[in-house]
Amino acid sequence: MTPKFPTYLQAMDYLYQQLPFYQRSGKVAYKNNLDNTLKLDEYFHFPHQRFKSIHVAGTNGKGSVSHMLASVLAQAGYRTGLYTSPHLLDYRERIRVNGDMIAEEVVLQFVNNHWEILEELQPSFFEMSVAMAFWYFADSQVDFAVVETGLGGRLDSTNIVTPEVSVITNISFDHVELLGNTLEAIAEEKAGIIKQGVPVVIGRKQPAVLPVFEKKATEKDAPLYIASEICQIKRQGGNNNQIIHTNKGLEISFTPDLKGPWQPENYVTAAAVFELLIKKQFEIPTKSLAKGFSAVIKNTGLMGRWHVLKEKPLIICDTAHNSEGLSKIISQLVSLPHHQLHMIMGFVNEKNTDSVFDLLPGQARYYFTQALLPRALPYPELLQRSKKYNFDCLGFSSVQKAVDAALAVALPNDVIFVGGSTFVVAEAMALHF
Repeated sequence: MTPKFPTYLQAMDYLYQQLPFYQRSGKVAYKNNLDNTLKLDEYFHFPHQRFKSIHVAGTNGKGSVSHMLASVLAQAGYRTGLYTSPHLLDYRERIRVNGDMIAEEVVLQFVNNHWEILEELQPSFFEMSVAMAFWYFADSQVDFAVVETGLGGRLDSTNIVTPEVSVITNISFDHVELLGNTLEAIAEEKAGIIKQGVPVVIGRKQPAVLPVFEKKATEKDAPLYIASEICQIKRQGGNNNQIIHTNKGLEISFTPDLKGPWQPENYVTAAAVFELLIKKQFEIPTKSLAKGFSAVIKNTGLMGRWHVLKEKPLIICDTAHNSEGLSKIISQLVSLPHHQLHMIMGFVNEKNTDSVFDLLPGQARYYFTQALLPRALPYPELLQRSKKYNFDCLGFSSVQKAVDAALAVALPNDVIFVGGSTFVVAEAMALHF
């Protein structure tokens, strides 16, 4: 039989056009039930039951924590699947085994063999991707899969797994149009990943939402742990070497390759997870923890976190896109030695830009732009919204033009930051510097 899609690019074009894609279209692509997920899982003969998993939710840091966990598991000798979203440059970033992206020919095979069920169910792009990931992990005979949720938790397509450990990194305001406009409501959605009898690690102790997690954990008879109460991190020496001490006597000494301001908290969260896995008799040698924490980027291909694109002038991009995430990024940016700070920023339509503008340094120069997707906030609207802040700013119709404009005036000791939206970062990373 002649395949429906002769090439990988044709298959991906079909998926992008045929299936609702949240990152491009927004909440119209969000499904508030697990119906399609359960039907796809049954169609593929319940692949998620054929491997052990760790399930990671939260507002900020869940991607970094997921990559840290996968790096250490692979370093410890486990064949490890990693499912994350969204991708930056290549769809296949979402689905990895031991750091290697799923092959184009495997994606093509999946679509050609199963397009009929996709047309029948019309799942969202995310639902389809989760089904592909679980099918691929089972087919690849992984020992463990680290599975990052998409937006929430309770109704997330990934929430059919029963993991060895559940992880909720932290809670802040993001996707309020879908998850709720209070921290407690958002926490309720994230707490939906807590399973019967499965231990859960909370990455940050937040008084406003801890009772939500404690209530759900009690209902599910799930032991609850606060990461900072299990592990503590100390910085040693001038080479950024860090040591994590655990309550069980582990001492993990490593030099992290992830440099962003959030990462110490994320490393502590990941270490707490391994403390629990070791307690459950999984073999995770201390040397594997040290090597895995030192080589997260190398072992997993993680991109977009305090990612340096160029040295002179220094160009940094980061996918942090909500107020809490950006606040730490901005604090670190302004502390860098520099002559002038240039900020290239774009957002999606539903973004509360005032909450971001309130954080931005007044002395920076701004290059407001928009990514190439329907959900992007048009740069003229962004300029209009920024007027009351009296920023030194210009508008550009593309990320390329904004980057070119900043580079045209930047001195070697200036700093250029690119962010505000995952898609602005992705387009910047695709440029050649």
